[in-house]
Amino acid sequence: MEEVIYKIALGMIPRVTADVVRRMEDTGITLEDFFRLDILSLSDALGLNSKTGFRSADREAALQRAKTEYEFVKRHNIKVLSLTSDDYPWLLSEIPDAPVTLYMLGDTDLNAKESVSVVGTRRFTQYGLDFTRNLVEDLGAYFPELLVVSGLAYGVDASAHTAALDHGLPTVGVVAHGLDTIYPAAHRDLARKILHAGGALISEYPSKETPFRARFLERNRIVAGLSQLTVVVESPLKGGAMSTATYAFNYNRDVMAVPGRVSDETSAGCNHLIRKEKAHLLTAAADIIELMNWEPMGAKVTPKQRNLFPELEGLPRKIVENLKFEANPIPVDVLHNQLNVRISELMSALTELEFDGIIVRHPGNRYSLP
Repeated sequence: MEEVIYKIALGMIPRVTADVVRRMEDTGITLEDFFRLDILSLSDALGLNSKTGFRSADREAALQRAKTEYEFVKRHNIKVLSLTSDDYPWLLSEIPDAPVTLYMLGDTDLNAKESVSVVGTRRFTQYGLDFTRNLVEDLGAYFPELLVVSGLAYGVDASAHTAALDHGLPTVGVVAHGLDTIYPAAHRDLARKILHAGGALISEYPSKETPFRARFLERNRIVAGLSQLTVVVESPLKGGAMSTATYAFNYNRDVMAVPGRVSDETSAGCNHLIRKEKAHLLTAAADIIELMNWEPMGAKVTPKQRNLFPELEGLPRKIVENLKFEANPIPVDVLHNQLNVRISELMSALTELEFDGIIVRHPGNRYSLP
């Protein structure tokens, strides 16, 4: 009991950061030492100025609050994971601003062999919804233990969690408040389903801590830090998904983004990430498998040709349909003969499709799907 109280209390002291915890480990300062040593001895051991060190009164207040929190986590079977402990998720422990303490409701392996964070706008389109569902389904077919991480928000987040549940994959929702509540309230049922299916809810905040804007941004670093790869499905130029992608990029984690039409505000962020080379272009599950060098269990990876662009009509749709059935890039003159349209119309449609990231142009004026 005392060890857990120390873990909780350590995370309740604002100036205790991951850097401080790492100094503790390097110098052999235990959790008990941190709370029992006088300020001069503790500051000297950690290489801190005693005037800016951790006062005994602050440490004692944190211990008292932690005792109350301990009763809450014990009553609700919430695990307390400390950066000082071996059970802390190893990927998250690598980021410089890792949370000192994590609260986890549920029981899933946070150290899964393959893990992906799927994020995006709350105001997603049917295109984004279809892509999210299909991507999770396709990855799940190759990796049945894939861990899907997201933020339990409206839009792409909820779609990613739901798709994982539909295909029997473990999923983790990272929230920006204590685990005594669920925000948004409309996702309480989704949270229950995640837990019932063997997933988990995670927070760095103790009970009675409510969500506000800064905490959602803080939460995003955990979403990025928990997984090997962050996928942005749809996002405007500003938003939570873009902050998650930025965290992942700064952590030297892989980022992928789904391209969209240049006229779509919901794809402006994704297109920006790709253009600035902060994200790899993502069109199918095979792109992830190739980038991450993941090895499916005895399966040969071939991208499923899905209709991921339901808004296409007329000539652009005919072009994509023709390219689906070709193993190699098609020269423009072959497409011209197949489709029997004016060359000016064909080139205009090809340029638009290429600009939208739907097709790829190869040397020799040849075209294929990504």
